[in-house]
Amino acid sequence: MSSSASGNITKWHSKDGQFHRQVSSFRDFVEAKPGARFPAEANRYHLYVSYACPWAHRTLIVRKLKGLESIIGVSVVHYLLGPNGWEFASPDDVPGATLDEVNSAKYIRELYFKANPDYSARFTVPVLWDKKQHTIVSNESSEIIRMLNTEFDEFVEPEYRGITFYPEELREKIDEINGWIYDTVNNGVYKAGFASAQDAYETNCRGVFASLDRIEGILAENEFLLGSRFTEADLRLFTTIVRFDPVYHGHFKCNIKQIGTGYPNILRWTREIYQLPGIKETVNMEHIKKHYYMSHTQINPLQIVPVSNGPDLDKPVAKPASRPY
Repeated sequence: MSSSASGNITKWHSKDGQFHRQVSSFRDFVEAKPGARFPAEANRYHLYVSYACPWAHRTLIVRKLKGLESIIGVSVVHYLLGPNGWEFASPDDVPGATLDEVNSAKYIRELYFKANPDYSARFTVPVLWDKKQHTIVSNESSEIIRMLNTEFDEFVEPEYRGITFYPEELREKIDEINGWIYDTVNNGVYKAGFASAQDAYETNCRGVFASLDRIEGILAENEFLLGSRFTEADLRLFTTIVRFDPVYHGHFKCNIKQIGTGYPNILRWTREIYQLPGIKETVNMEHIKKHYYMSHTQINPLQIVPVSNGPDLDKPVAKPASRPY
């Protein structure tokens, strides 16, 4: 999620009012092999995230489910995106946030300039930082989660080794479903919410719901998106769906239907994932709601934050295996 969101959102658009997401700038890879530029090591790498950001949320989930919490540290920014971008804050002032104890930075932007003094693009999270080389390895969430998925198995406890959310036999199907879900749902809600022209908004909003209808049909026949196994495709979608009713339905005007009342199979699936061990603690709804409703002042100038957190995700469901992955 970009640190430019609190500025003039229209600069993200073409003349037809369409929102365009920046391509991530740092695309290196941590590898568990000799001679790697960024070799896998315990306590060498550090994650910078926002609880509000769905892209950063992906990395927190994989870090948790892969047992990497003692291997890769994490710092959490303030939920409010100000004129200088993502800012660190004391947990005494902003519960859930942290100071930057690795680089003593005040803002995320300082890390980007430390990695590249000539950097001129947006200052996004998540960031995977190399404490030895003092640089950014990656700011692309889809690639960070694959690093966390496989490259640190040597260092985790035995019970976590071999767990994968991107199994070889499902990779083609995962890549295919990730493609259309990213374009029309994960990024689709932003294309609707940040549209600056009516036609662009309506086109993207209807695209979101066409895909949600398609997903509802898939989940009417399957426990997870690709059957009985929880995969990368599920966790990537989950971070959007958990924000949908409390944020995207109202704030981004994706209001044709709600998950809680219009999509019973997606709701069941969301509850199952939320109730998996470790997932709930990665969801900070206070940070999520306050970020969107208070940072995007072009959309919500009075910064009033709605009361509802969406459907009750703690409501008991027929749970899958404790580790359906």
